[in-house]
Order: sequence, then C-alpha cells, then structure tokens
Amino acid sequence: MTSTSTDTGTDTGTRAAKTGNPIRTLARWLLLGEWRAHPVRALVAIAAIALGVALGYAVDLINGAAFNEFSAAARSLSGQSDLQLRGVQGLFDDALYPQLANRAGVALASPVLELNVTVPGQTSALKVLGIDTLRAVRITPDLIGVPAPERPFDTLADDAIFLSPAAQQWLQVQPGQTLALRNGTAIVKLRVAGGLVRARAGQRLAVMDIGAAQWRFGRIGQLSRIDLKLQPGVNRDQFRRALQAEWPMRLQVSASQDQESRNDNMSRAYRINLNVLALVALFTGAFLVFSTQALSVIRRRSQFALLRVLGLRRSQLLRQVLLEGGLLGCLGALLGLALGYLFAGLALHFLGGDLGGGYFRGVQASVQFDLPAALIFFALGSGIALLGSLAPALEAARAQPAAALKSGSEETALARLATPWPALGCLLLGALLTQMPPLSGLPVFGYMAVALLLIGGITLMPRLASLAFSALQRFSLGRRNGVITTLVLARLANVPGQASIALGGVLSSFSLIVAMAIMVTSFRISVDDWMQQILSADLYVRSASNGETGAMRPAEQHLLATVPGVARADFLRTSALTLDPARPPVALIARAVDAADPVRTLPLIGPQLPSSAIAADSLPIWVSEAMVDLYGYHLGQQVTLPLATHPYRFTVAGIWRDYARQSGAIQLRLADYQRLSGDTEVTDAALSLQRDADPGAVIAALRALPFGATLEFSQPGEIRALTLTIFDRSFAVTYLLEIVAIVIGLFGVAATFSAQTLARAREFGMLRHVGVTRRQILSMLALEGGLLTALGMLVGFLLGWTISLILVFIVNPQSFHWTMELHMPWLGLTLVALLLLFSAGATALLAGSRAVSVDVLHSVREDW
Repeated sequence: MTSTSTDTGTDTGTRAAKTGNPIRTLARWLLLGEWRAHPVRALVAIAAIALGVALGYAVDLINGAAFNEFSAAARSLSGQSDLQLRGVQGLFDDALYPQLANRAGVALASPVLELNVTVPGQTSALKVLGIDTLRAVRITPDLIGVPAPERPFDTLADDAIFLSPAAQQWLQVQPGQTLALRNGTAIVKLRVAGGLVRARAGQRLAVMDIGAAQWRFGRIGQLSRIDLKLQPGVNRDQFRRALQAEWPMRLQVSASQDQESRNDNMSRAYRINLNVLALVALFTGAFLVFSTQALSVIRRRSQFALLRVLGLRRSQLLRQVLLEGGLLGCLGALLGLALGYLFAGLALHFLGGDLGGGYFRGVQASVQFDLPAALIFFALGSGIALLGSLAPALEAARAQPAAALKSGSEETALARLATPWPALGCLLLGALLTQMPPLSGLPVFGYMAVALLLIGGITLMPRLASLAFSALQRFSLGRRNGVITTLVLARLANVPGQASIALGGVLSSFSLIVAMAIMVTSFRISVDDWMQQILSADLYVRSASNGETGAMRPAEQHLLATVPGVARADFLRTSALTLDPARPPVALIARAVDAADPVRTLPLIGPQLPSSAIAADSLPIWVSEAMVDLYGYHLGQQVTLPLATHPYRFTVAGIWRDYARQSGAIQLRLADYQRLSGDTEVTDAALSLQRDADPGAVIAALRALPFGATLEFSQPGEIRALTLTIFDRSFAVTYLLEIVAIVIGLFGVAATFSAQTLARAREFGMLRHVGVTRRQILSMLALEGGLLTALGMLVGFLLGWTISLILVFIVNPQSFHWTMELHMPWLGLTLVALLLLFSAGATALLAGSRAVSVDVLHSVREDW
C-alpha cells in the first residue's frame, strides 16, 4: 500500500499544482475516486436515504392535502358567520331562533338543520342541509341552490333538493331526476332541482329548504345550528361567553377556529404516527450511511495518514469525510423529495387522502408542492447522513499518521466505539422518558425514548460483539473444531469493531421490524378478542348502515322482537354529545345493560362500582378509556350530562375498552335514556335466537316484515371478518413500512459484507498462500455472515421487544386512548429472521467469490 499511496500523493500534488485551489481539487479527486471505486455502495446509501425521505414526504403531503381540503370543506359550511350555536346533543328547539335573531349585537341569524341522511343501497350517508335561503345567502352564499331558469322558486319548494357535483356523480342522478332517501323505514322521494353555487371538489353535499327538510325527515321544530353574524364593533369573545353562560348545558357556542381544532384533534394522532413510522426508514438509512462511511474510512486509513504527512490538516480531512457523507445525504434527499411527490400524487389519485384512517372521507384532495415540508425533509435526509458520517470523520481526523500507516491498525480506528458509557446513558435516559406524561396530548417522550433506545442499543453493539464472540472462542477451546470455525471465531473475537459495523444495519432494521410487527399483531388480536366479547348475540340487525334518519320506531321494534325463532331482542341507540367545542363529539350509546352484572355486556377493564354505591339521585354510566384521558373521568365520579333539553346527574360505574371511537364514548341503560330524553327510536338490534332456531329461517322471516327490505343482517363471524379487513386496510401503510425496513436492512447487510470482504483481499490472499482453499474461505465467509447476523437479530429482537412495550403500553394509549394486550407474531418474525440470515450468508458468498478470485501473488504483493 505504501507505494500506491505515494503514487497517489504525487499524482494529487501534480494535479493540484495545475489548479488555483489545490484543496478543492484534492477533495473532488478523493470524492470521485471513492465513488468510481465503489459505485454500488454509494448508490445503496443514496437509495436508503431517498426511500426514507420519499416515504416521509409522501405521507406528509397526503395528510396535509387531505386535512386542508377537509378543513376547507368544513369551513365552507360555516361561510362568513362569526359564531355558531349547536345543540349539545345534536338537535335543539327552534324556539331559540327568534330570541337570537332579535338579540342585541346580532346582525343576522341563519337557522340550519344539518342531517346525515341515510341513502338506500349506499355505505355512506349524504349530508343534507336545510337552510333559510333568504338569510343564508348573506352568510353562506356558496350553499345556495341554483334552480332551473324556468323554475326560480325551487329553492323554496318542499319536494326539491340541490346536489353538489360530487354528490350527483356519487348518486348517479342529474337535475330533473328523482332521488330516494330514507326517513325511518320509509322512503322519501325528492326532485333534484339543480346544483349549488359553489362546492369543494369531492364534497358530497345536498341543500333544501329548511321547512321542507324538517317536514320530510320528521324534525319539525328542530334545528342543528344557528349561524350568527355580529354587528360591527361587537366583541366576539365577550358575546360568546355571555351566550354560553346563558345556555350552559343546552348549547355549544363555537367559532371557526373551534372547527379547525376539532378537525385537527380528530386526526392529529393518526397523522403524526404515520409520519413517525415513515421516518423509520430514514432512521435505518442513517446507520447504512454510517457503515458505508466507516468502512470507507477504515479502508483508506493509510491513504489519509499519508495525506496528513504531506501537509493536509485535521480540519481539512474532517471536512472531506463529512463532505462525502453530506453529498450522499443531499443526493438521496433530492431524489427522495421527487419520489415522495410522485408517490403522493399516485396515492391521492388512486387511493384518496384517507390512507386507511377513515378521517378524510368525502373530500377530493390533490397534491400540492409544500416548500417548507420539502426543506424540512431535505434537512432531515442530508442532516442524518452527516450525523452518520460524524464518527468516521472524527476518527479519520484524530488518527495519528505514524500509527495509521502501519498495516493492521484498522481495528484501533474503532476502539472508541467499544466505550459503553454513551450507550448506557442513552438507554438510561430512554427508560426515564417512558415515565413522562404526553405532551399536548401526543406521546412525544415515548417517541424520544424509542429513538434513544435504538441509538443506545446500536452503540452498545461493539462491546456486546466482543463479549459474545470472545465467549464463543473460549467455549470452543479444547474442543475438536474445524479450521474454518477456529478462524471465524478468532477473527470475530479480535475485531469486534468491524463486526459491529455489519451488525448496525441488521440491528436497526430488525429491531424496528420486530417492534412494529408486535405492535400491529397485538392490536389486531386485541381487536379480535374485543369483537368476540361484545358480539354475544346470534344475529345483528341494523335499520341503516349509514346516516341518522333510518331508525326504527317502537311498533317496528315490537314486530322485530316477536318474529318466530327470536328468544330475546336487545336494542341500541347511538347519538352524539358535544362536551367540548374544540373536540369531536362523544358517542352516547344507549343499550340494555345489567347494572348488577355489566361484564356480560361491556368489555370492562379494572374494578367496577357496585349498584349500592350509586346515589339515589344519580344514574349509572360506563365510560370508555378515552373519556378518562380526554375528560378526566374516573370510577365513582359524579357528572352532569344533558339529555334532550335538561341536565341529569350520572355516576361513572365502570370503564370499558372501545376500539371503535377514540374521541370517547359513554354507555347508559336504554330504559334510562328513553325515559329522560323521550327518544324511543333505535338503529340496531341484537337478537338471541331460540336453541333450535335456524338463523337463515329467522332472517327470511325478518325480511318478510313490512319494513324488512330496509333491514341489514349480520352474524358475529361476518362482523369480525369485516372488522379485521378494515383493520388490515387501515394498517396497510404500516405493513408497507415494515417491508421497506426489511429491504433497507437487506441493503445494509449486502453493502457492509461486500465492503468488508473486498477490504480483506490481502487477508484472503495470505490464507490462500498458506494452503487454505477457495471453498474453505467461502465457507468461512458464510459462517461469519451467519454468526454476525444471528447476533444482530438476537440483540435486535430484544431491543425490538423492548420498543414494542413502549409502543403498545405508552405510545398507543397516549395517541388513541385505548389499551391492548401484548401478543407475539412468532411465525412472521421467524420468516423475516430466516430471510435476513439467508441473505447475509448469500451476500458474503457472492462478495467472497470476487475476493478469492484474485491471484494469490497479486493479493499479497503489498506485504512483501
């Protein structure tokens, strides 16, 4: 190597002399020379960074576009109003409207009846707004219907409805045709009189006269909200507080920013979790850059030492190595931004902005280039590559030229990596952060703990590799091991630093794969177990799979319960209850619950309050885990909730697990709800059949009822299968990210073993010189790759299992406000482990075949 390095230095000096800036010429020569010598390794590192940036940027663009479009569509419903009054429990008496219209400080009041109307044959509801056209034109002009020129008064007609373009396309109707909607179990037929003045792309919306809407859908004397426009000079905040104090338990007074907060709170945890998962690939790519740069620095250690002898300063050498890593990051980040934009456009076009979460349905978003986000992800990609190059750059700058010029000094370059204290500090700090509460409702400290555990575990690998392989070597002493095993154990025990570089990529990718796989599997099995617990009936009947206008009345409930073969019918009524205008509404579920033994009906967690502990003037309710996190409810607490137009006292008798509603849910007995609210309609029925009854015959009898054509039937197995299908679709992005982590891990294994094998050409030549055959060297490489990968996967499994505990018991409850049980996906993890193990051995063999193909004398000539 000495002669080669001298020639290199001379050639460098000659070239530098011909230029005005010799340092810049030298830097360019070193960079291009390294990339020409090992282009595949550089391309792999660039691809890893690009893939991480692309996924992160694509998810951010998709979420941003969908959220912005969803918020804009919601704002269009409010128009130019200053304040909105909504009923705490949906609808309220329209007698409040004239009081507000004549109130001092109010310039204009516009009444609105907003209904999610059931559409026969569809899985989604149609949002129908009943408006007073003469008043709405001054507050929400975009929502005014556009009638045909020959029928200008259709906006006031009792049989006319106006549809947005997206609604017309969805329902396959045109102006002049008839649209069938549901009211209870009856069909309401309306004439499509035209479109709207303006509607957002993809916004499914219908508008009709408010009086006609109240009559057609059985909401006489009821409103959903009142839009207020205040007079100039009126202090909106003071006016809002005064209004809220006047009707504290009946109305919620909100402003446009409350709607923004509600939309943000509804999907924030989902969006942030997707972004964090997308950055997993980028985080894994950082260790691939580290291994690429570390191996490059080790291989060129004597060259850098010679340059130092010739006058290159430490700072210049430090900048050179950082420049190489930074360029890898910059190129990867630029490529990732382009790919991310492309991925986002394709996803929005073919899949929509939903991404499986269900938060942004009914909007048609289009990708828009986001410069601030692009700059952030570019900085992340290039910065994380610089971070991965920092340790190799510091080592190259600190190395003493005299020692570095000597052959065999490579392992000393990695001696600092074996220091365990920084790694132990990261692990300790990560453990402490797991005890921290959420920050602004987000598991920020949980994510930081995961990152610190990963960094600490990977940094600790040199010491773990040294201990493990030294123990294996001592264990093999005195036993009859072959030459191959002896050579492999001797090398791995004496060069743990180089071994740890190979382990870094395996450890980071496999640990994240393990953590995500355990988290998703635990969630999926927990949901399945939860479904088995709550689906205790034999047959489930719904009067409508969508909307809020397809309920069954008492007479229809009686007919349903008396069908031959039905032993018992339990009915359910769901409504919305707004407790905080800045949060999504809470689900109020009324069903048959035995207060003495609620476990038969509800998936309770923890202790329950006995019936004797509930005050005589209070009624029992059971709240979901989200109510505990979001509203501070606890067992035995007395709360006041509004039903209809009156407040009532309730006592929290138990806490139950709810995977369907992360915004919170409250259950109470159906008899209590009907007595207090006067609402006797239901939407669902759980039928327990007689012992000898045939479900098919019972379903046929139910279909024969006068309203049987409007009913939908499901058995527990069908509901579970559909729920798990929706679950898998919701976590499709997570599955994709797991595949990406596997691919990056395989890239890392391939690049690392290839580089190490090629760098050991002299070692293999010497072994060949003393009689070791090519086949034995290849066997040695395969065994080395297998042992290194096995150790990396073992430690990666332990680290990933620890991270999964944080995801399952800290991040998930703090994000979505529900808990789950831990379940291990042994089969899937075993298959991934075998794939990585096979890949490592195959890569080592492929790289070794090139190294051992070099002539023996050529390989060792530099040691003569």
